[in-house]
Amino acid sequence: MRTVTDELELPDEAEIAGRLTGAQKAAIFLLQMGKERSAKVLQTLKDTEVEELLTEIARLEGVDASVADDVLDEFRDLAAARRYFTQGGMSFAAEILEASMGSGKARDVLDRLSASLVELPFEFLRRADPRQILTYLQDEHPQTISLVLAHMHADSAAMVLGGLPEQLQSDVAHRVATMDRTSPEVITLVEEVLERRLSSVIQSSDFSAAGGVQPLVEILNRSDRATERLILEGLENRDMELAEEVRSRMFVFEDIVTLDDRSVQMVLREVDAKQLGVALKGVRDDVRVKIMRNMSSRASTNLSEEIELLGPVRLKSVEEAQGDIVRVIRALEEAGQIVITRGAGNDEFVV
Repeated sequence: MRTVTDELELPDEAEIAGRLTGAQKAAIFLLQMGKERSAKVLQTLKDTEVEELLTEIARLEGVDASVADDVLDEFRDLAAARRYFTQGGMSFAAEILEASMGSGKARDVLDRLSASLVELPFEFLRRADPRQILTYLQDEHPQTISLVLAHMHADSAAMVLGGLPEQLQSDVAHRVATMDRTSPEVITLVEEVLERRLSSVIQSSDFSAAGGVQPLVEILNRSDRATERLILEGLENRDMELAEEVRSRMFVFEDIVTLDDRSVQMVLREVDAKQLGVALKGVRDDVRVKIMRNMSSRASTNLSEEIELLGPVRLKSVEEAQGDIVRVIRALEEAGQIVITRGAGNDEFVV
């Protein structure tokens, strides 16, 4: 007699594991590793990758033990295949895997390995010395330089950008921020040139989305203060609206928790209490605590009452108030009265 399970034709655990996306499998794998090891793995990933994985982890309400085992088995097989591939190439890997797991399963593992070996555009630049890249790029057209920088790791891109002639820096920065999508033909052409010069190979099979304001912000956050100031001034001369957007992203309101207490107190002296109340609507507790801690008890109580009396506030109004306070912070930094912490190793000291 057929059961309800038979009627529904429910998939078994192997089928479920096969339907999972790469991000879902990675999330399950991280959960099996434990908190400490997972944290170390996440530290090596990009912010977008971390966000995607954490989203998938949050969606996982429960994972069947058999599904988790299948995911771990797949990871083990891929790790072994990659090791064999590194030792002797795809043919050697295929030969070893077929001998150990059969031709059918070996073919599936090698297909997944091939997909994982596809590199992103200009991925080889992560292994190149930024000084060499600068040598080859500094005489190129600004559009070519911006295309390469937009695909590089922000730390390396900052070094290259800082080594360019001053007049060229702002031009390249502007092109990075306004870049949208680049055709594979153009990317392939640029890569072929760098391939000959740097003896590296990379392929691109689809349109590459790179550039935009955020990559420029990440580059500037890792640049020295002089380079940052020079580029922002150049952007202001070219596109004031774009320059303001870059500035606003470089220090957001919640980053006020990174300021020292003396700096917060200086900011509060320049800000209207009512405007501060609007800016604090709906912020994280640590942001509100940071500000309240740097006020007198009476001022802190008055501010809390002000926030309560405001009632519901439009998000746009809150963002505008926060933006005004961020501009005050930036102005104080420009005047040298406060210091905003940037990427490690980029602090400036004057004796």
